[in-house]
Amino acid sequence: MTTPIELRITDRRPFANGHVFGETGAYERLSGRVVFAVDPLAEAQRDVVDLDKAPRDKDGLVRFEADFMILKPVDLRRGNRRVFYDYGNRGHKRALQFFNDALHSNDPLSLDHAGNGFFMRRGYSVAWVAWEGDMLPGDGRLVLDVPVATEHGQTITDRIRVEFIPDGPGASCYPLSGRVAAHSYRTASMDTRDAVFTRRRYPYDPPEVIPHDQWAFASEMLGLGAETKVAERAVAPSDWHIHYAAGFKPGWIYELLYTAKDPKVMGLGHVAVRDFCAFLKYDTSEANPLRGTEKAYAWGRSQTGRCLRDFVYRGYNADAKGRRVFDGVMPHVAGAGRKWMNHRFSNPIVSGGQQYEDHFNIADSFPFSYAWSTDHLTGKRDAILKRPETDPLVFHTQTSTEYWVRRGSLAHTDTQGNDLPQPDTVRLYCWSSSQHSANPLLKAPERGIGRHYSNNVATSMFFRAMLDAMDAWATRGERPPDSRVPSRADNTLVDHATWKDQFPKIPGVMTLACPNALPLLDFGPDADKGILREPPVLVHGRNDPDGPGLGYTVLVPAVDRDGNDIPGVRAPMVAVPLGTYTGWNPRAHGHGHGVQWRFEGSYIPFPETPAERAATSDPRASILERYPAKQVYRDAIVAAARELVAQGLMLEEDVERCAVMAADWGRPRHDVSL
Repeated sequence: MTTPIELRITDRRPFANGHVFGETGAYERLSGRVVFAVDPLAEAQRDVVDLDKAPRDKDGLVRFEADFMILKPVDLRRGNRRVFYDYGNRGHKRALQFFNDALHSNDPLSLDHAGNGFFMRRGYSVAWVAWEGDMLPGDGRLVLDVPVATEHGQTITDRIRVEFIPDGPGASCYPLSGRVAAHSYRTASMDTRDAVFTRRRYPYDPPEVIPHDQWAFASEMLGLGAETKVAERAVAPSDWHIHYAAGFKPGWIYELLYTAKDPKVMGLGHVAVRDFCAFLKYDTSEANPLRGTEKAYAWGRSQTGRCLRDFVYRGYNADAKGRRVFDGVMPHVAGAGRKWMNHRFSNPIVSGGQQYEDHFNIADSFPFSYAWSTDHLTGKRDAILKRPETDPLVFHTQTSTEYWVRRGSLAHTDTQGNDLPQPDTVRLYCWSSSQHSANPLLKAPERGIGRHYSNNVATSMFFRAMLDAMDAWATRGERPPDSRVPSRADNTLVDHATWKDQFPKIPGVMTLACPNALPLLDFGPDADKGILREPPVLVHGRNDPDGPGLGYTVLVPAVDRDGNDIPGVRAPMVAVPLGTYTGWNPRAHGHGHGVQWRFEGSYIPFPETPAERAATSDPRASILERYPAKQVYRDAIVAAARELVAQGLMLEEDVERCAVMAADWGRPRHDVSL
């Protein structure tokens, strides 16, 4: 029997002011709440950690609720009978931004939020449902309300670990989650002697213990004084916050180990997505606003790409009746990540283990790839795809950043770095020399706490071509372009030493000492049951005298004489470059100098003239040596775009968009003064 859900539509209104999108016509927006009820003992969700400890109703079911939103054709008969599910990243709706080149909004309603109208012109219904149980309401975020687990009615407590990494000065108070928008697990004791608060410069440095009398479980409140009429602050006890009077200083990784209480059943996020999307696809009653749906596709980006990979791995692409939920899935910039949500006291908002931030997070674990392989360290054999009756078609896309930061090579190699052939139902594409997040509407180069400009390569045209190709594959069996990733076989997937010899010696440019290795962590004997020991025991890490080679092999794309990636799919900006575009960007002085800055890549402009090249001793050819005039540059961009169209990797409609972007030396996206 299908797990029952109740769709409560609380708001229905025209989308984009009733704008008519070609043959599809006008769209409308529906939003409200979904009420779920699941049997905690049923096989379909038996692996959800602590579900058996959640409160049950009189029928023995566990109930929980989630926000949802749907954009659909007013006349469904004019749509394409396909639903596109966007995993909201940390509660945020992102698909319109990346597929439609639209303004980002959690309240999409205006014509600006439709962008170029791609989804609508194709006739898709776009759906969101909250899956992340640690998000707090605010700013239009999607919120999933999941129950708290208890042990026979008694409060559950355990040690948990949280990081705080300030990017600027002035912070003296954080929620215990480390994020303003995220739920915090309350401390079971207000006595700081029962907790350990430390700081360190780099992840593997010995931590400095901050004395227990120098901090408190407390919150800092700011306001205008009634008497003085000037800003006042007050500190009050809070089991939800940490207060450090000396202030959290940039360049330090602060960590709190404390005893938390009342774990949420976070694994229900997978159940929410499964049951909501299965309802939209299969329910034929009038309660389903998308009844008649024929195909369903899912897209997840970064955190949600990891979630989507884990969703498939754990078997949630089969609904309670054993029917396939998503016909195709598109995890983007997930790297090799997967496991991190379905455990006790999980905090899904936490990023995957980067080189500097959250390095010891349980974000990556075997299996890393869709194909069957053997973990050479444990002897375990496994794969993400292992249920052919319900497994979806897969487009796995990643940028250069994932190879450097998120162990992306493990998505298509075995654990020792050897090429791993993928199933026929999988395509993997490396988007060469681009970075983790590429804003389609970027106006000018940006620089934060990295040593270089952030990578500015535009890649949104690939999303549109990818969705068209996925639909043709799932609907008509038309095979998409072959995978395009670096490989050992053709020497385009290399170790760091080889890469370092290839990368040009650009004056003033700092490179990374190594890609982000995967530390081997022991979270205790009950880790497989979803109960983690904190802190974990470091079995092997980069501070070992024998180096990182004992663990999993992480490799990076080979580069050309400009420092741009050779393998993969080159966006027009990379095929016709105005600079070196990398997947890495070292942190600046005072911010963890020299270690990778989150998921940022770099844009390192070429010298503009032969004279500038000579003056700076830059080994890279200047812009004018490559393109004598800006029209030459524009024409080369158009030619590169047309080649991608011929390869099935880009749509014809995006050629003109690339041409417009390339006019006047690609300004303002590029830093060119010619």
